[in-house]
Amino acid sequence: MQLPRRRFLQLAAGAAALPALPHIARTQAYPTRPVRIIVGFTPGGTTDISARLIGQWLSDRLGQQFVIENRPGAGSNIAAEAVVNAPPDGYTLLLAGAPNAINATLYERLNFNFIRDVAPVGGIIRTALIMQVNPSLPAKTVAEFIAYVKANPGKVNMSSAGNGSAPHVAGELFKMMAGVNMVHVPYRGAAPSLTDLIGGQVQVTFESMPSSIEYIRAGTLRALAVTTAKRSEALPDTPTVGEFVPGYEASIWYGVGVPKNTPVQIIDKLNKEINAGLADPKLQARIAKLGGVPLGGSPAEFGKLIGEETEKWGKVVKSSGAKPD
Repeated sequence: MQLPRRRFLQLAAGAAALPALPHIARTQAYPTRPVRIIVGFTPGGTTDISARLIGQWLSDRLGQQFVIENRPGAGSNIAAEAVVNAPPDGYTLLLAGAPNAINATLYERLNFNFIRDVAPVGGIIRTALIMQVNPSLPAKTVAEFIAYVKANPGKVNMSSAGNGSAPHVAGELFKMMAGVNMVHVPYRGAAPSLTDLIGGQVQVTFESMPSSIEYIRAGTLRALAVTTAKRSEALPDTPTVGEFVPGYEASIWYGVGVPKNTPVQIIDKLNKEINAGLADPKLQARIAKLGGVPLGGSPAEFGKLIGEETEKWGKVVKSSGAKPD
């Protein structure tokens, strides 16, 4: 029996689509088993807390456990490489952030290209760094601090959580834009950096809000400014660095990335649920407690942020000559 031409074409088109049906069904059902979120730092810091906040939300919403896996080392490069080499099936996520943008230039040889090999899913949080000094320093504003540094060349030490860390490059950007010279003193983490600032061994640091806000509130350290473009709700009376140094901006931000070639349906599903979480008042309150604001947005918008930050910090790293520890 010979089929009419139109019926033949309909059947042929249906047959051609059959191999794609199981793939579509799999992505629609995602996730069907636990999902790992790889974090490039130890438990307890802002990076880890951000991952746990969004991981718990996704677990509740999608009915599968989103398990945090901490893989510290090499400034978060070990975690990034693990995700780059994982199957692009949506079951291995990366808590991506500012360190990845900095590392793209800081490290001369990486086994991956972050922008090429990691697909953006969506932003989670942006938080300010605080430009802070020991209270014994006479400067009470950024303008007074700049004048003090210029009047005391070579006598102001700037601590950071390590070479190439966000506090380090934020300080280097300040040096470039304010036209001042400070001696960089790297530490292995925020805690020893702040301890020596409190002790007076160093005079200034640009440290994250969660690490240092309680010292500010207690008066142990003096906040001169926050580094974001807008003032922080956590420190509403503290000006921005940009109010004294026009155009200055630095921040810590985190979001979710996946291996390239991850199905777009999975990326869109995760993005939708992340944005739903960031609209939830309870999650917003948790983010605010960290001194941050929800980032949100589309995968393309998060990708644009990663690209811009990679270019920005690449210039600072090259200009300062920063090298990894």
